[in-house]
Amino acid sequence: MFKKSAIAAALSATALMGVGQAQAADYTIDSEGQHAFIQFKISHLGYSYILGSFEEFNGSFQYDPEQLEASSVRLEVQVDSLNTNHAERDKHIKSDDFLNVGEYPTATFSSTGFEPGGEGEGVLTGELTLHGETQQIEMPVTLLGEGEDPWGGYRAGFEGSTTLALADYGIDMSNFPEAMRELELYVTFEGVRQ
Repeated sequence: MFKKSAIAAALSATALMGVGQAQAADYTIDSEGQHAFIQFKISHLGYSYILGSFEEFNGSFQYDPEQLEASSVRLEVQVDSLNTNHAERDKHIKSDDFLNVGEYPTATFSSTGFEPGGEGEGVLTGELTLHGETQQIEMPVTLLGEGEDPWGGYRAGFEGSTTLALADYGIDMSNFPEAMRELELYVTFEGVRQ
């Protein structure tokens, strides 16, 4: 179930991106510098929430603030890096019962379009592959800011979130309360212009 978030995560990360073209600048997502996060929240029996993240991922995007349609994003998440701060629970989530990381070690997101919706906002669409299933998703995204950093580089940052139905990715939650059948995915990241 958290597998989805990983991928989604992957997506959200690419906040204001659209269809790729050569004119947009290339950015590398700064996951090594811990300036990018793929996080998720899922109900626990309808009584509280489990919060977690995917610790290992990489990606890139193309972004042109003057021509959003020339933008694109690609993200790959190592599903085994899931962390909910509880080792036994993480082991169970990674097992064949849920994410099956042995058979599906990575989740990916590739953008297919972006629809601007206002200043610094819009809806990102793309294909999220998780647990061996690929689904088209939409994620509202926001540009957090862009500009020069103190080290002579140039950065742009985004955030986005979406809700994933675990059954869409072949993760069977029918034995659990209905509240546990969806996962909220949140992605935020900085990209460094290359």
